[in-house]
Amino acid sequence: MLSSRQIFSLLVIFIGTGLLKQSDSIAAQQFQTAGFGVTQESEDLSEELAKLKLRLEEVEYDLEQSLKRSEAQSDLPSPADFTKRLDQMQEAFEEQTDVIDDIQKTIPSFVVHGHKNPKMKFFGRIHLDWWAFPDTDLGIDAIEGEDVRDRVAFRRIRIGVSGDLNDNVFYKYEGEFAGGNDPSYRDVIIGFRNSPLFNTIIIGNHKRPYGYDHLNSSRFNIFIERPFVVEAFNEDSRRLGISSNGVSEDKKFNWRYGFWHQQLTQNGIGFINDHYQPEFAARLAMTPWYDESSGGRGYLHLGFAGSFGWPDGSTDGPENAARYRTRAESRHIERWLDTGRILGADTNNLFGFELVYNVGAFQLSGEYLTVGVNRLASVGENLRFDGGYVQAAYMLTGEHMPWNRNTGTLDRIKPFENFFSVRDRNGEVKRGLGAWQAAVRYSFADLTDQDIIGGQADSFTLGLNWFWNAYSRMQFNYIVGEIDRPGFTDQGAGGDYQSVGVRFMVDF
Repeated sequence: MLSSRQIFSLLVIFIGTGLLKQSDSIAAQQFQTAGFGVTQESEDLSEELAKLKLRLEEVEYDLEQSLKRSEAQSDLPSPADFTKRLDQMQEAFEEQTDVIDDIQKTIPSFVVHGHKNPKMKFFGRIHLDWWAFPDTDLGIDAIEGEDVRDRVAFRRIRIGVSGDLNDNVFYKYEGEFAGGNDPSYRDVIIGFRNSPLFNTIIIGNHKRPYGYDHLNSSRFNIFIERPFVVEAFNEDSRRLGISSNGVSEDKKFNWRYGFWHQQLTQNGIGFINDHYQPEFAARLAMTPWYDESSGGRGYLHLGFAGSFGWPDGSTDGPENAARYRTRAESRHIERWLDTGRILGADTNNLFGFELVYNVGAFQLSGEYLTVGVNRLASVGENLRFDGGYVQAAYMLTGEHMPWNRNTGTLDRIKPFENFFSVRDRNGEVKRGLGAWQAAVRYSFADLTDQDIIGGQADSFTLGLNWFWNAYSRMQFNYIVGEIDRPGFTDQGAGGDYQSVGVRFMVDF
């Protein structure tokens, strides 16, 4: 009779042989379907594998014949002889397996990592908006060029990847597909961490540090659209540049500074111009008070931002970056505030101040920004535009708005209870409310000075946010505002308007 050890050895040989056959069959099929040409080296390796398979078949055949002879005979060979034979076949099997593994390792793979220990993650967001304009004056329609029409459209459809490359190098790509047939990109960067003196270095298309609200991610902002002045002075926020980013050891201070090209390029291939329109921009932020004991439910944030640049004021064409414009904190076709491209702009500069005060479920925040444009004396006098906002928000369900001290921006709200509605085994309906937040904002902007009549505006916004969970929510905004553009037409333009916006959003 066969011992348990002998039976186990037989099973190992049969199972291992079958797996090797299956592995070789799959590898051969993948090699053929990959569409690659067969080199002489590959043919030699394939021939060697075929010989090894024949050898394994011989071992398997010998084992089968031994078993058949044993069954045909009335007496089995001695246990010692049978054990010796099994050990010999098992050693031969292991040797052939090692040879096959070595050969397969020499065959080049067709999909490989570009480096050791890769770290990559996929991420994205979807923002679906509905906007309606229940009441607009004729002067608003004049700026729009037609009646301001309602719309349902994707505000953002973004997919991206990011990761680390071994030690201190990282990367990020984020594509924007809400433009339909005209996709663009947002963050496209190469970075270095823990560099001497400069801390974190970022190269590529990324946000200029003009202030708090635009550095906030659209995933975490309180209102659907940003205030007049934020978008007017930093349209789409990102530019090609290089920056240094750091935070103090105690996280009380964080900073960003660097050089950017002022022209917006993310909808194309880059910029093609002999005038680089450079600017230096920086932001210093601080958190003088942060309540560690409550998990950050109380904090005070202060920040200062500034820039100095050299636009291409020699032309009023599309290359001239000295232009300031924005929509009315909602989505419609035209920018209702617009200075146009300022001819003769020699230099431009920005200064901003920001404050955020949070106590438990309540938060108060605001910013003031001003931009100066120095023109050539032969063209006109220097210009000054400004604007700001103040807003208050309250978490009705008791949560707080977390603060990221590394970047000086808002962080992700995590509801105490997610939204759900299910029926349990007893037939009873169980519900979760999610998190609810109410907010109000006053915003103003003045883009008119001297002969440049970009318009003046102010608005009040009521907001309600319903967080289904930490990664999805619904936003509701009701806006009442006024636009004044006296130089837009001979009769002037502007007037009062009302708008209603709803956003459904997820990020992952």
